[in-house]
Amino acid sequence: MDPHRNPFSPGAGSPPPELVGREETLAAFELLLSRVSKGRSEKSLMLTGLRGVGKTVLLNEMRLHAEAEDCFVVHLEAHDGKPLGPLITSSIRSILLKLDRFGGAKQGVRRGFAVLKSFISSVKVTYEEISFGLDIDPEPGTADSGDLELDLPDLLNAVALAAAEKSKVIALLIDELQYFNEVELSALIMAMHRMQQRQLPLILVGAGLPILPRLAGESKSYAERLFHFPDIGPLAPDEVRRALHDPIVEEGATITESALDEILAVTKGYPYFVQEWGYQVWNTATANKIEKADVTNSHGDTVKRLDQNFFRVRFDRLTPSEKEFLRAMAELGSGPYRIGEIAEVLGIQVGSLSPRRAKLIHKAMIYSPSHGDLEFTVPLFDQFMKREIPEFTKGR
Repeated sequence: MDPHRNPFSPGAGSPPPELVGREETLAAFELLLSRVSKGRSEKSLMLTGLRGVGKTVLLNEMRLHAEAEDCFVVHLEAHDGKPLGPLITSSIRSILLKLDRFGGAKQGVRRGFAVLKSFISSVKVTYEEISFGLDIDPEPGTADSGDLELDLPDLLNAVALAAAEKSKVIALLIDELQYFNEVELSALIMAMHRMQQRQLPLILVGAGLPILPRLAGESKSYAERLFHFPDIGPLAPDEVRRALHDPIVEEGATITESALDEILAVTKGYPYFVQEWGYQVWNTATANKIEKADVTNSHGDTVKRLDQNFFRVRFDRLTPSEKEFLRAMAELGSGPYRIGEIAEVLGIQVGSLSPRRAKLIHKAMIYSPSHGDLEFTVPLFDQFMKREIPEFTKGR
């Protein structure tokens, strides 16, 4: 079929033509935004799930909804090597500048700038890096202690008060939350605790891997009372069918039930894979009716694209010993995997695996769903490892 009309566009954070199966999570966000805009408390959200389940897509959808409701949005992506303090400062400055453009009282905004200047000095960001455009002195004794758990709540409190002065809501959206260290995550949770206690108009929607609820709970025991933790998992069978069928029909084509069943079987319902298979099957089909044979014929190209664009970019960051560790996991079949079983496959002592295990967790390649167990953070990565390293010898 005509590739120019292909409704599917697989990519990192690319919106699908039909966003299905996430209605409950989007409704929770709309409720959060509505209640906070009315001055009422509501739990913020932390979306959790494996790679490729659409967490970033959901954050983008929430951003669009918040902007349509005339909220101010701070949209960040955490990553290794950039601390939370410097990451957030320029976005907070932008919010304050937007608030300053509104008429009415200016006291809250000016104080917000003063507190931000104090915060910048504490996180070692120079004034030259963050141009203010306003001649305002720092506020001594506020957000300038150098302790992020004290300073970040002070900063967000001042910004939220400035937003309240203008009857505005600030939505703080942060992807890849698991990359923040314990102090940074704790500071963020403490700041949101203050927002909820004082019913201030600043909300947080974070997204991260399935370890996020445990990290939050270990950081602050009251985190479970501050946040909802929606589990963003694979789509249900009927949702997969809708995600494929409806966009295809809208383009004047059809797809058979057997073709839908085959795609469901190979994707296990993971949204990124569903989009990739939809994209390739459309391009493979020669008629306006997609058959099971088209799915079979597109198998090689689809797997090749997934390997190149989804799996290998993560694989290439690994050392040889880390690849061996993951290949041993794959040798055991589907997870969860016991660390003792991995050691047995490798023919080494359990204790000697600890450094490799820690590095792979730090690289967000694996996580521990429960004590002693490990899982891949990337769906179907075990299958990729077997394709990439077909032969594996125990105890090598």
